[in-house]
Amino acid sequence: MVAPTRREEGCINYELHRNADAPGTLLLHEVWASREHHQTHMQTPHFLRWNARKDALLASRDATFWKLIL
Repeated sequence: MVAPTRREEGCINYELHRNADAPGTLLLHEVWASREHHQTHMQTPHFLRWNARKDALLASRDATFWKLIL
């Protein structure tokens, strides 16, 4: 999902990280130009495929939205 997402309009940064001390723990850090770009992302075929199977792959999931403070 990383490669097609990085090509999407409005995707500023999309990085998948693995915890160095707990290899089964992953962090996906996303930066989008706007909330609207992120909402469009969530309708793409690659996201919809991921969303359909994520519950079988994840033990837990937290998602929060942040704003950059300059």
